[in-house]
Amino acid sequence: MAKPKGREFRPLFEQKRLKPIHILEFQHLVWQYYREHGRSFPWRETTDPYQILVSEIMLQQTQTSRVEKKYYEFLSAFPDFFTLASASLREVLQVWQGLGYNRRALALQQTAQRVATRFDGQLPDNPAVLQQFPGIGQYTAAAVAAIAFNKPTVFVETNIRTVFLHHFFENPEKIADRAILVLVKATLDIRNPREWYYALFDYGAMLKRQRKVIPRFGERRQSHFRGSNREIRGQIVQLLLTHDSVTTRELVKFLNQNSERVRQILVQLQNEGLIETANDLIHIR
Repeated sequence: MAKPKGREFRPLFEQKRLKPIHILEFQHLVWQYYREHGRSFPWRETTDPYQILVSEIMLQQTQTSRVEKKYYEFLSAFPDFFTLASASLREVLQVWQGLGYNRRALALQQTAQRVATRFDGQLPDNPAVLQQFPGIGQYTAAAVAAIAFNKPTVFVETNIRTVFLHHFFENPEKIADRAILVLVKATLDIRNPREWYYALFDYGAMLKRQRKVIPRFGERRQSHFRGSNREIRGQIVQLLLTHDSVTTRELVKFLNQNSERVRQILVQLQNEGLIETANDLIHIR
């Protein structure tokens, strides 16, 4: 798929000559691509804050193709904050299986519990308040405010970074996010921030497919999954979802791992609130 033609904006920014006409040209370029090639996802078909929050938490460190397979199943099981808040953690984790990073499921349920009890089931639209919820950092808070409430917040994620590195920087290897945020704010379409961010996401995804951008300086590559602590954590949770409880000895034998390594991971899972241990019996909290 060819990239739409348009002005090269790098010299304009680096020489501090980015003018309103250049911003309009950049916006036109991104909007044009989105109108012609914008992607369709189920979470883009709603403005319901709960459904959008679910999708944003699911999309953290997870490919869209995997989220698509799980999104409707999760919403069918837990259609609103109150339903999710009142479910058992075991029920939530059972539906979550396949997405990985089980801490996100726990954080999402804890957020639902706070929204249900403190905000009468209505998700706040203030990013500063959203950041106080479990599992919601600065990016997710700003993204939820923009996408769920159409607020002109400013944030950077991997596809957005790709767009601005490609168009505005000659040497993108050592560009910090704070420099990109200046441009995101300057070029934000405040009339329709929700769809503008959709457009940036899709345009950036296209550039990444075409390998147009050098990875950001200091950006970590995802570690190998096979044999990692992350894989073992997932195996432990899966086993506990099929058994009411297991002993540490049974778990070590099942995993075929060093007992000390397993014990350290169990301590992490317990500290995070995913499991509990009583009389050497381990079970989902």
